[in-house]
Amino acid sequence: MFERLENSIRHDTMDNGIQDNAKRLLWAGFFAILAAGVGFGVRGGLFSTWAEVFDLNGAQLGAISLGAGFISFCFGIIIGGIIVDKLGYGKLVLAAFVFHVASVIVTFMAKPGMDATTAYLYLYWGTFIFGLANGVLEAVSNPLVATLFPKNRNHYLNLLHASWPAGLVLGGMIGWWLGGNLNWNWKAQLALYLIPTIGYGVMFLGQKFPKSEASSKGLKLGEMFKDVGILGTAIVSVMLYFFLKADVFGGLMKLDSMPAGLCSAVVAGALLVWVGVITKGALGHWLLIFLFVLHALIGSVELGTDGWIQAITGAILSENEGKILFVLTSLTMFLLRFCAHFIETKIGLKPVSLLFVCSVLGCLGLNFVSAVTSFGPALGALLVYAIGKTFFWPTMLAVASDRFPRTGAIAISFMGGIGMLSVGLLGGPGLGYAKDRFSADELKAEDSALYAEWQSDGDPSSFHGAGEIQPISPKRLETAKKKPAEERTEAENTVVQADIRGNRRTLKLDSLIPAVMAVGYLFLIFYFRSIGGYRALTIEEQDSK
Repeated sequence: MFERLENSIRHDTMDNGIQDNAKRLLWAGFFAILAAGVGFGVRGGLFSTWAEVFDLNGAQLGAISLGAGFISFCFGIIIGGIIVDKLGYGKLVLAAFVFHVASVIVTFMAKPGMDATTAYLYLYWGTFIFGLANGVLEAVSNPLVATLFPKNRNHYLNLLHASWPAGLVLGGMIGWWLGGNLNWNWKAQLALYLIPTIGYGVMFLGQKFPKSEASSKGLKLGEMFKDVGILGTAIVSVMLYFFLKADVFGGLMKLDSMPAGLCSAVVAGALLVWVGVITKGALGHWLLIFLFVLHALIGSVELGTDGWIQAITGAILSENEGKILFVLTSLTMFLLRFCAHFIETKIGLKPVSLLFVCSVLGCLGLNFVSAVTSFGPALGALLVYAIGKTFFWPTMLAVASDRFPRTGAIAISFMGGIGMLSVGLLGGPGLGYAKDRFSADELKAEDSALYAEWQSDGDPSSFHGAGEIQPISPKRLETAKKKPAEERTEAENTVVQADIRGNRRTLKLDSLIPAVMAVGYLFLIFYFRSIGGYRALTIEEQDSK
């Protein structure tokens, strides 16, 4: 398989004028996203450890691993996408490298015995810096590969993003083997993502980079932004407003609700006004805006679920089985992302049709997982879900790049940012809150007195006005789950079973997202059929439409 891949890369780079380093740039981007995947995979396996050591609840854990990491990713990829052609790829890679190293330093300042609020802040901002590095790297890697391989973007963007599940596999194995069997300290586990970080730094060093089609034709920033327009930017601005209000001005800066909202509105509004000015009031192309909305759903269901799936399946089965399942499903994604070209050319599924099929499989898979009771059926159910989510992210980038080449790096960078903001604002904290609420509701319904005894004395769990809930004590729950069932007290068994039922309800709720996505992709299938079929456009062809 890899020999055929090498021949394919050699053939596809013949006409690009940078044949001498195209392969190296592709694999440098691969290692960059690999570093992000390893760090994310390790963090996903540390949820229960952080809950036990620092007494953090589900909403806090979701905010750390998914909120901080993915929202900062948005800043990195959007700002990076805007400036990458002007500032240069090399300078952005250097900035990302520094951020990756700084992330480790800040995260490791959280220590046992520290009060929960202080530990939370170190973990949150360490993860924030990590996500910023990842966003900057994707602002480099995605447009770079789309430019290197304009005639086969779906294949090569899927190949590039095969490194993400590869990183999840390595991160999961670190938690499963080094953490679970060899009892490595959580800091030692997390530091291992610096190995691929050094790898991408060396591979990018001293390389010559291409320019996007839009940049090479001399398009100005305002012209590149026209297809994104005011409406596309408004999606980012609204998400940015809520993040700034809750986590920066209202969180870190401790401003009251009204000043926090005002400051957030000024920053988010400034972005919107700026785009309106440079585009001379262009609203944006409806198709690209529709893709932005779909990608927001992808961020929630793919990466939001990825961040919680180890904890959820580990709660339903066992912690170690949850890690094994995460590794196996991520390995499935890694292998399948090498097959996008085969699926498109041999099976005949064009990108939008492939996305529709994946949405259906994602919905079915999450429902199947919610019903499992043992390892074998869980593996089968998670494989269905894994196949479904495999092609979402890179194929959406390919569709946006194929249909809107005039935007250069901007459209796909905004798309990635929207996806990550969605994880940080909706998918990560939302699933954490659902897990807290459903488990608490299940225990309260069965034994309200036991719930009162077991509820956490820490901060309540909340989510965008859905109401506060006092979750089951994370520390006591994790301690009970680690005991064999026969060694638990009757009360402990009751609490653990309530938590399992809460996790099942969380997965069923999550499955509604790909169901909505399937409807959206079905609409796009009919749309492209009405205009003669899906195909990649040049800037000249796009301007003529």
